[in-house]
Amino acid sequence: MYDLEIIAEPHNLLEAIATKASHPDALFIAGGTDVLIKVREGKLSGKPLISLHQIPELKGISIDEAGTLCIKPVTTFSHITYHPLIKKYLPMLGLAVDQVGGPQIRNMGTIGGNICNGVTSADSASTLFTYNAQLEIRDRDASKRIIAIQDFYKGPGNVDLGPTELLTAIYITKENYEGFAGHYIKYAMRNAMDIATLGCAVNVKLDATKQIIEEARLAFGVAGPVPMRCPLAEAVVKGQQLTISGLTAFSQTALTEVNPRTSWRASKDFRLQLVKELSHRALLEALHLGGGVIHD
Repeated sequence: MYDLEIIAEPHNLLEAIATKASHPDALFIAGGTDVLIKVREGKLSGKPLISLHQIPELKGISIDEAGTLCIKPVTTFSHITYHPLIKKYLPMLGLAVDQVGGPQIRNMGTIGGNICNGVTSADSASTLFTYNAQLEIRDRDASKRIIAIQDFYKGPGNVDLGPTELLTAIYITKENYEGFAGHYIKYAMRNAMDIATLGCAVNVKLDATKQIIEEARLAFGVAGPVPMRCPLAEAVVKGQQLTISGLTAFSQTALTEVNPRTSWRASKDFRLQLVKELSHRALLEALHLGGGVIHD
């Protein structure tokens, strides 16, 4: 049974935010794959809920004339994976969210919920870090602000959202996906229906000759208290040729930037080994996807 005070179903964005203002302790709910579990366990019992499912303006994927992709927060993982715009421009994101839970979770869970939960293991988060995603946030006074996803995470389970604010869009500009090839690797204790022990996303852009790395982006989930980029590792291979020694330097440098913890899922030492191995593998695959050939 679910112990709920109320569950409101607004039909537009302004109504949703107004409902939150009148019920400050209410929680926004989209797919409910995390919130409802906590309600049933008693952690959030009695909380009023505000469902976002009846708001069309919070769903869908589009692209504007400048090539900026817009993903609305109540878009489900399954919809993202199979959407033609994602397949064409952001295949790594489609790959990442297709590893969330099982089919039932992916059909219900949403990318906005995955981000706003603030958990470091979110499969979409580290991937979006490598696309330099920008988040649109709206408030009850109709004000709107844009924040980089790297600045959205304040700590474990803590994100930069005010009492009546709501994530309303995720933007990825053309300059952050055009010419890039990426790969995401999730290591988990089981092959499905499990959260990441470590998640690793790598995005690379090669020069016209496919011999030089113009830019590399590396992000992890569960390598620290929040999803994180590794700028030092990125700098090591920027402007360099595609070599085994470069791959090694990339993964070795990543070790100096992370701070994983020991948990019942894995020890810190094991996660550090995963950081080294997965960053190497993800970069290698991203280079292959980008048409590069590794030299000894």
